[in-house]
Amino acid sequence: MKIGMSHGAGGEVMQNLISDIILNNIQNKSVNGGVGLDDLDDGASIPLGDYEIVVSTDGHTIDPLFFPGGDIGRISIAGTVNDVSVMGAKPLAIANAMIIREGFPGEDLETIIKSMDAVCQETGVSIITGDTKVMEQGKLDQMVIATTGIGLAKRGEVKRDSGLEVGDKIILSGSVGDHGMALMAYREGFGFETDLKSDVAPVWEIVETALGIGGVTALKDPTRGGLANAVNELASKSGVGLMLDEDQIPLKEQVKAVSEMLGIDPFDVANEGKVVMGVKPDVAEETLKAIRKTKYGSEAQIIGEVTEGHHVLMETSLGGTRILEAPIADPVPRVC
Repeated sequence: MKIGMSHGAGGEVMQNLISDIILNNIQNKSVNGGVGLDDLDDGASIPLGDYEIVVSTDGHTIDPLFFPGGDIGRISIAGTVNDVSVMGAKPLAIANAMIIREGFPGEDLETIIKSMDAVCQETGVSIITGDTKVMEQGKLDQMVIATTGIGLAKRGEVKRDSGLEVGDKIILSGSVGDHGMALMAYREGFGFETDLKSDVAPVWEIVETALGIGGVTALKDPTRGGLANAVNELASKSGVGLMLDEDQIPLKEQVKAVSEMLGIDPFDVANEGKVVMGVKPDVAEETLKAIRKTKYGSEAQIIGEVTEGHHVLMETSLGGTRILEAPIADPVPRVC
């Protein structure tokens, strides 16, 4: 077996790599009975006394480093904050490692660091430790950032992506496909005008608001593999089915246009500022209204509900029903 780009792009191929090579060759995968590597959640937890420390780590190889709506600095902090957030934990701190190519412009590095700090300022997170390495010309494509996030939750209140229950409503915090399609259109330099921007943003305010109401059963941020991969993971791990309504899934007209031109399903591409959550039906409307009042949640919708069964189904805009399968891989490589 040789590692290909699809092995790092989310979806089925990456899951097979993780299961066959990584998990099978690591023995110690959890601490004190907390969420561990075998759970393949957005992060892990370490129970200590009355609390659980939540940890998530992420590597960032995005191309290009600067794109409409953000840069590698913004996505590195927001992405890690989001992974901690969807575990139900308040993000507190970031450890940051950077590997930089020899000759990299100092002014670009300063811009990236300022973008990282801006997200930290917005979320109240601190960068508390880090490491910086430089590699020779020709040995590295510009820059790689690896971030580890630390958060805190009360013991027993960590949210897993396996908690959906039949009857739960599925809430999506906003439009899908923005990040992947904005990046693809910009990167490939297609000859059409679009004001589409990445949605890269921290989602802690959305999560904190929903948790405060008390009906959240599961959370996921639909990054690599997009909405399709996220909802399939939620359903599969929870042992349930989903029925989604395509007409209720927010989708910008610009995303539709770029998707049709490129022949890419917007449900399969990464998002970097959205949350999918299961919510108990009796508080779903209240939760939706509250999320819509947050900075990044104004487009939130209830897009479906949890059913018995083992498939994610979607009522289409044309009046039919289709299976929404997890993608083999995200069709837009190096997206985060």
